Amino acid sequence: MKLVSYHTADEDRLGFLIEDKVYDANQLDPALPTNMEFFLHAWDEFFDIAKYNYEELLAGNLPKAKFKLLSDVQLLAPVPKPTSCRDGYAFRQHVAAARRNRKVPMIEEFDQYPIFYFTNHNAIQGPGEIPCMPDHFKKLDFELEVAVVICNHGRNITANEADSYIGGYMIMNDMSARTLQMEEMLLNLGPAKGKDFSTVIGPMLVTPDELEQFKVPAKEGHTGNNYDLKMRCWVNDKLVSEGNMKEMDWTFAEIIERCAYGANILPGDVIGSGTVGTGCFLELNGTGKLNDPNYEEQWLQAGDVVKMEIDGLGTLINTIVKEDSDFSILKLKKKSSQ
Repeated sequence: MKLVSYHTADEDRLGFLIEDKVYDANQLDPALPTNMEFFLHAWDEFFDIAKYNYEELLAGNLPKAKFKLLSDVQLLAPVPKPTSCRDGYAFRQHVAAARRNRKVPMIEEFDQYPIFYFTNHNAIQGPGEIPCMPDHFKKLDFELEVAVVICNHGRNITANEADSYIGGYMIMNDMSARTLQMEEMLLNLGPAKGKDFSTVIGPMLVTPDELEQFKVPAKEGHTGNNYDLKMRCWVNDKLVSEGNMKEMDWTFAEIIERCAYGANILPGDVIGSGTVGTGCFLELNGTGKLNDPNYEEQWLQAGDVVKMEIDGLGTLINTIVKEDSDFSILKLKKKSSQ
């Protein structure tokens, strides 16, 4: 199924997306919940009902079903109110290139276990404008990723069973303010202020059954589902990044295994893959300068349009907007006591 969350005059709604048409799930079948939050928290109760109605729509058996055109709908993040948001570090190519560009060796621990960090689940947004403060524009970056949402409560889950806890897949743009990020990480904490202003997911949630045709084996020595899905990003219609989800070294199943060790994972938890190789300006600029000392760095600017596309998961479009403020936390730094 392709599921969307969208805003009406008085509330957020759950919809089925069929081509360019959005069908309100609850209006189609009152047995279905009105929004994504309710759906995720009773996934096993609602999934078969939702799947039946979705397939009936696809088959043309509900010709009188009311719909809205996608162009007339205000899309939200597919999961507008995640219970938490973690981001992984699954693509070795990205990590290796970033470290090479800093002229430091590849860290061997990458191949020993998957890692993740928590980011601000209250800063999740969908397609549309991304408001940024002045300090965010100090090396403002996109990050091209895939994300999943958890659909069942679990704890101490093994990688062999973890894929059954995935409700669906989405595009993720893990926005990054690199100057803020790099400053605070000198103190061995973070990323925090470099990340907490916006994480974009969307435009839809695609359930795993929709992706069966793209399934490929996980990399040797790894466990879990993997998919051959091309990943691309354009900035102002210029292609800047190309990758593929099948290049994930750590699978989502393995990341979930680590997330759930001694901890509860909950319906509505969003987990990102980490950046695909070539999937951000930080990496692209580093590679460019390594090959050419005169390479001109590129960072996101106010007015830029960022378009991400992943096979099977749709197209996510955002516009960078400068907030009407000159407030800077970078200017609040105290002088060194040394």
